[in-house]
Amino acid sequence: MPVELKVPEVLARAKPEELQHPPPVSDHASLAVLAALKGYPELGADNLLNPLIAQRYSAVVGQVCRQAHLEFLRAAELDGDQRLVRRARIYSLLIELAMNTIGLEVDWARVPEAERSKAYRALVEELSSLEAVERGEGGEPAAAAAAVAAKLEDMRKVMSSNPRTKSLLAWIAERVQQRLDAGAPASSFAREAAREIQGTAYYRMSKLGLCRFGNDYALGLRWLRHMGFVQVSTNPVLAAEAYKDDPSLWDRFRDYLRRNPQLLEKVESDPDALAMAATLIALWPNMEVFRPVAYLLDFQDGMISYQLNPNVADSVEGSLRDALRIYALSEEYFRLYDDYLLWGWPAYMERGRPNIVFKVAGSSEAAIEITRRLESLGIGTNNTVTFAVSQEVQLILAKIEGRVEAVKRGVRLTKVYETNMGGRLEGHLREVKAAELIKTALKQLGDGAEAALAELARKLGVPNPVPGAKWVAPSGWGYDLEASTLEEKAELVASQAYVRSLANQHLAEFLARAGVCGATVEEVMGCLRAWEEAISLAGTLVAQRVWWIFFSDENYGKWISYIVRRYGVTPEQAEEVLSGIDVLPASKRKPADTYLTLARRNMTNTEFPNHQLSVHLEYAEGRVRLEDYDYAVARRHSPDVVSLLSKMEDFRKAYELTPELASVLREAGVEGVEAMGLGGLKPSEWASFGPRVKTMRGFTNAYNAFRDACVRVARELRRG
Repeated sequence: MPVELKVPEVLARAKPEELQHPPPVSDHASLAVLAALKGYPELGADNLLNPLIAQRYSAVVGQVCRQAHLEFLRAAELDGDQRLVRRARIYSLLIELAMNTIGLEVDWARVPEAERSKAYRALVEELSSLEAVERGEGGEPAAAAAAVAAKLEDMRKVMSSNPRTKSLLAWIAERVQQRLDAGAPASSFAREAAREIQGTAYYRMSKLGLCRFGNDYALGLRWLRHMGFVQVSTNPVLAAEAYKDDPSLWDRFRDYLRRNPQLLEKVESDPDALAMAATLIALWPNMEVFRPVAYLLDFQDGMISYQLNPNVADSVEGSLRDALRIYALSEEYFRLYDDYLLWGWPAYMERGRPNIVFKVAGSSEAAIEITRRLESLGIGTNNTVTFAVSQEVQLILAKIEGRVEAVKRGVRLTKVYETNMGGRLEGHLREVKAAELIKTALKQLGDGAEAALAELARKLGVPNPVPGAKWVAPSGWGYDLEASTLEEKAELVASQAYVRSLANQHLAEFLARAGVCGATVEEVMGCLRAWEEAISLAGTLVAQRVWWIFFSDENYGKWISYIVRRYGVTPEQAEEVLSGIDVLPASKRKPADTYLTLARRNMTNTEFPNHQLSVHLEYAEGRVRLEDYDYAVARRHSPDVVSLLSKMEDFRKAYELTPELASVLREAGVEGVEAMGLGGLKPSEWASFGPRVKTMRGFTNAYNAFRDACVRVARELRRG
């Protein structure tokens, strides 16, 4: 039976104490223990990720164990609640150190294998020793159980507000809990969590260097960092989800408002300031998690993506104003945080630089200038709401231009990203094809068309589709659809909330009844499967083409030469400009979306937590061999797939170039430009492109709803 553990109320209520600045310590071990006892065990553990002590890592860990053990014994003199909190924090510090030591962080900190093995054994032994102390005092290791319960709760929290999904971390938490030793929960947790982390597909892929990975969610990041994750991407939908999964964030928001009462005066005049503050409260802990990664990897990883207010996405000045405001607040916050994290690091290391990139929506031509200007300041961008080759190529060119301006001034550049929302493109194309087929069938069905459509709608799960009445139902994009006409109802039924795959038995039966796509259900299913197979590769094809254009062996050197010629920089500067740009496949729907876009350079795959579990199970259950996907981004697919997809206008817009971009590619020396086609999405068409319209409407609704919730909390606080 799994060991049942719960976080004691006293531990849940315990808030971290304020840290002194500068830290009143003289060595790494003292800082780690001090930070832990103040309520920051993660910060204490992360201070030891310092290459300067890598050769002495186990010795410093031993110093931590000595000091922590003495503090643990001294806690016996405290009352019950204080003793439990203090000891749980010591356990947490040692567990965090153990997880850092078995995770990929020690690779980045250049800790030798012998040092990490020795340190991990010492930490597990120290945890066992403290558990023995507790058992000797009262029979049960209560503080150890409390600390472990908090760790497990942190893992289970991810996507917990959605009972229909399970995250990789929640799955791991279940497996770890099943193997815990009730008499030694902390030491057994350290062993079992290490086994699970190192056994994941992501740890193995990161260790092999097959690709970089990021998290498309705002919670659970430390556990993923141990597996090699180096980035997190958020948007308004995910910010709202974080507050659902972790309601304690609202308490932190209230505390922030109490410390910044000027925000309460802006409830009516500037509600966006409240939403910004609430988002930063969820964002700063993410930045803390990846801050060691940023410093260990020279800001070429460890970046956090923050999506700018979608209501001003098409305003250059509005977006820049928001970005600079957020950047300044983050810089102020991290100057203090870095007092502790970077204690013992060289003085020349710049403190306070935010490890943030701004998500700039490619929702209009304004995105080009916003991207260029932010990059010129040395502030990275992550273009999002991007689905098309021409969009992404245009914005990478804007990145290059801005980064050149910065590098000429000696500014050290950060990692930046070009998101490819492949799953959303595929969702849109699937809806377009499904609607086209359904409308064709309705024309064949004559007077009985609406009744037949209502029957199909019921089978697919559309709520209350009464013939002759207006239908209102979720679209699957974050907003409801209203449908009065037969054509509108066909489009509602075809939406991704109900047609998740074209190879759908109910849809096939409906189409066969009208003789569309085949005379029998079997023939129709064959047709639908062919379309589904093709559409399910559409997003991958876009990501592959963008990566090939800039970062393939054939073209990478050509772009270096182009940047040198066009902008008058050195080859070394051109290399810095180009090497720090990653394609970021996102919005995954199936494991192949990850496996088929792996690349060792200029690629970061960002993953939903439930998608992570699907990807891992493909590996764990033996359906994929990781080595077979080395540089899978360069894999060629059947020309029949592209040929079939090219019958759809929106795929051609997503996959082809524009004449203007073709000219730039020719100038850079890219071959085969003519074969790529010239019917790609033009900047003037970005705003009206189907997946952009659907995505931005959903993002804007989510942002406005989250902002309204922030306003309600602020008003309640103001009323007292």
